[in-house]
Amino acid sequence: MKPWQRLELLYGAQVVQKIKEQHVLIAGLGGVGSYSAEALARAFVGKLTLIDFDRYDITNLNRQLYATHHTVGQLKVDVVKEGLLAINPDLHISTFSDKVSTETLPLFFKNPINYVVDAIDDIEGKVALIAYCHQHHIPIISAMGTGFRKNPQGFRIIDIYETSYCPLAKKLRKALKDKGISYHPVVFSTETPSKRIPGESIGSNSFVPASAGLLLASYVIDHIEKGK
Repeated sequence: MKPWQRLELLYGAQVVQKIKEQHVLIAGLGGVGSYSAEALARAFVGKLTLIDFDRYDITNLNRQLYATHHTVGQLKVDVVKEGLLAINPDLHISTFSDKVSTETLPLFFKNPINYVVDAIDDIEGKVALIAYCHQHHIPIISAMGTGFRKNPQGFRIIDIYETSYCPLAKKLRKALKDKGISYHPVVFSTETPSKRIPGESIGSNSFVPASAGLLLASYVIDHIEKGK
């Protein structure tokens, strides 16, 4: 019995084979990106490139896959790689414990990439990654803010220029407009975020970031199926 049997019943053998031939890059392995990574691994994507400079800390326990008391202090890329290989030992994984920047981007794209999932919250890195992908015609989808939101049903996949009430999306809209990028797909919450107290951390739960991450993964699989 094949581990992708249930997937074939849904998509067909040809589509599953196509999924297994793809190389997806995931930037950011936090509450959003960790769920994207696991969903794509369970869809039997053939290759993943994982990027995250951070280590787990105790505050990650409320929302990030693979965050446990045992993994606190460990690099996220190392822990997630181990977890994904336990799901699919045939998965080819490349990892980079670097920040996404204009300087580091060429390192991540030495091998051909079919799709990019942007789950980072650093606006400079986000803009650099999106601009690189648009310049090189690599399909990419980005996550907008998930903090201070309680309703996972508020998410939609829309163009960045249709977003509102999201501080991260507002910054990204301006930056992409300045670069002449006229369209960019994002996972966006229509829920107005709660007000943040200056100087405090971002409030979060387990199910809102996860829902955004799963939508990012679904976008990639949908586009593979449709040949986009």
